[in-house]
Amino acid sequence: MTIDPSSENRSDYLSRVISIGIILCAAVTGIMVLRQVAADPRTDDAEVFANYIGIAPLVSGPITQLHVVDNQFVRQGETLFQIDDRPYAYALAHARSDRQTLQGEISDERRIIAGKVSGVDVAKAGALSSEASLKRADAAIDQAKADVANAKAAVDRADADLAYATNNLHRIEPLLVKQYVTVDQVDQAKTLEATRTQAAHQARSQLALAEAGLAAAEAQYKQGQATVMQSNQQVTQATHNVTTLDPLTGQISGKQAAIDTAQYNYDNCKVVAPFDARVTNLTLSQGAYANAGQQIFTLIDTRVWWVIANFRETQLQHIRPGMQADVYILSRPNVHFKGVVDSVGFGVTPDADLIGRITPGLPDVQRTLNWVHLASRFPVRVRIESQPNELFRLGESAVVVIRGQSSFIARR
Repeated sequence: MTIDPSSENRSDYLSRVISIGIILCAAVTGIMVLRQVAADPRTDDAEVFANYIGIAPLVSGPITQLHVVDNQFVRQGETLFQIDDRPYAYALAHARSDRQTLQGEISDERRIIAGKVSGVDVAKAGALSSEASLKRADAAIDQAKADVANAKAAVDRADADLAYATNNLHRIEPLLVKQYVTVDQVDQAKTLEATRTQAAHQARSQLALAEAGLAAAEAQYKQGQATVMQSNQQVTQATHNVTTLDPLTGQISGKQAAIDTAQYNYDNCKVVAPFDARVTNLTLSQGAYANAGQQIFTLIDTRVWWVIANFRETQLQHIRPGMQADVYILSRPNVHFKGVVDSVGFGVTPDADLIGRITPGLPDVQRTLNWVHLASRFPVRVRIESQPNELFRLGESAVVVIRGQSSFIARR
């Protein structure tokens, strides 16, 4: 049997062509895969994430009603549990009673102050009356001085008349012997002298009376001065006795603050869900004592879900906020969820094996050299859009594909 050399050459040629084609197809496929991976980065190093808060009561007390169970879904505003509110109701009633007592004290003090103000007005009226009496006493002194002056003038006139009558009697008595005057004229002269003497005595009596009236007026004036001084002192004392409501009104804000605090504590005996959430880590039952500020279970916020995907630093140049993303969770790998890139992380904890440890003094740099350098991974926050809440669990694994160039081209 003979072999055709040309047939063998054709077979070798065909094998080489097929081999080269396979290599070229593999290379093209590899290049396309690398390009696709670079254009649309993906990672399976991702976890589902949501905001969560620890539920801790603001007041202490035994739990009288527990309305939820572990892993229950609750709506915003639904009651989670109720703490015994009786002590806080008593505290609220006591605070309100204290405020009412203070208001009663303020009302009583207002009446007392009104009475003291009236006393000040009475004292001022007395002071005005005393000043009027003093003015009258001053006028009486002026009148008494005028009376004294008139009395002195009357005494002077009476003395002058008496002197004239006496001199006239002494002049005509010797003439009676010589019968130059009559007895009747002498008797008239004696009568006139006696009358003038009596008038002089009366004038001096009137002068003494006027002087006594002046002394009495001056004494009355001094008494009026003392009365005015006493009245002014009474006004000052009555004014100083008038109190103010400031010490009591200053306590109103404190009493109201006590009421507000008691009302706040009373209202917080009932704890409600602040948002739509899932109850988790509930390990107590009704009757347990809850301490203020001590967490008793956790609420997972189911309104917004994220996936925290860790991408290599070489992929970050292809990821920007706003890009579309495909999310798959491992519990349901066939369900596709749409997402959008919210943010790209800007920091992770430095690797101590590479840069050492920063210690007080000088940096602690490792003496060994690692020839294999692994790319650092940075977290990318992908927000899931329009998801059913019951499909997600906080911390479950996920796969994220960032539609970088493809979403950019699709938007164009």
